[in-house]
Amino acid sequence: MSGEIYLPLHHGKAPYWLLNRMKKLADPLIRLIILEYGEEEFLERISNPIFFQSLSNVLGFDWNSSGVTTVLTGVLKATLNREDFSIRVAGGKGSNALKTPEEVLKYSEEIGADGNKIIQFSRFAAKADNAALIDGYSIYHHAIFFTPKYFTVVQQGMNERERMARRYHWEVYSTLPELENVHEGIIAERKEKEVVNMTSNLSRDARKLCVDIIRDGSFKRDYRKLISIVKWRGGLTVPKRIDWRIVEKAYNLQPERFEDVLMLRGFGRETIRALALIADVVYNTEYDKTDPAKYCFAVGGKDGVPFPVRRDIYDEVIEFMRDAVKQAELGDYDKKRMLERLSRIWK
Repeated sequence: MSGEIYLPLHHGKAPYWLLNRMKKLADPLIRLIILEYGEEEFLERISNPIFFQSLSNVLGFDWNSSGVTTVLTGVLKATLNREDFSIRVAGGKGSNALKTPEEVLKYSEEIGADGNKIIQFSRFAAKADNAALIDGYSIYHHAIFFTPKYFTVVQQGMNERERMARRYHWEVYSTLPELENVHEGIIAERKEKEVVNMTSNLSRDARKLCVDIIRDGSFKRDYRKLISIVKWRGGLTVPKRIDWRIVEKAYNLQPERFEDVLMLRGFGRETIRALALIADVVYNTEYDKTDPAKYCFAVGGKDGVPFPVRRDIYDEVIEFMRDAVKQAELGDYDKKRMLERLSRIWK
């Protein structure tokens, strides 16, 4: 399952004592999952917004803070980017997100992954959630998790006006995906009233029409029609800033798929929104206007919610989980007994 989750914007940093313990506890938890289920399953769980949120809660961070994404990603990055794991995490918040391609190439060489393919997927995911899904949130945190074969993206957008953040989880892939329905099983605190969701299967005809509009060179003429109809009908806001040089470049390239248009550098959300409106208003080919988003603590939370972190209990849990990893490395019979014991303790 992949999806999105809304989080209120919180400022400040996690205290060092908590971060240190989060890393110590994350290590055996991750090892247990990989030992029992494999690396692909770990990425599948990271791509699940509920598991991601729950893991943060288990490690003691805020239950619904925007910092969950940045702090947990940092913890996972520090834990996984070591020689004894073949999973890597690249990117992060702000300037760290800009370093993603550089880090991907470095880490790909370490584990024998196809760095160029992973970079291509990383850029595709970022562009899709910034421009193909127009929901009022701008991506400011981008992280890609990958093994030699599989990869997934977790990224977060910010709506400064509403002081809300939204996290986007992508499916786990081994090849570069198509754009359609990249967000499934989506979770959120609040839905936006209307968005432009060109990633939806319900927007399939609109996407095809948008490509046709680019290919036949009718974009500027259709844009004028759109403005005329909206002035007469009212109720819509037409994008005013269209980079016609990029539109002309797209026409000269004669793209065959919507993804080809999307990935053109400079082809941003306002131009795509204009195309979607033209498809809908001028040609009566609707795009999906529904928000794809839908609507656990173990050791306490950083801000004291639902209760303050007990450091002594936290340290006991760390030691128990380390012992659990050692037990998991034993024979199948001993491993089964350990996991049964673990499941009873965490119920």
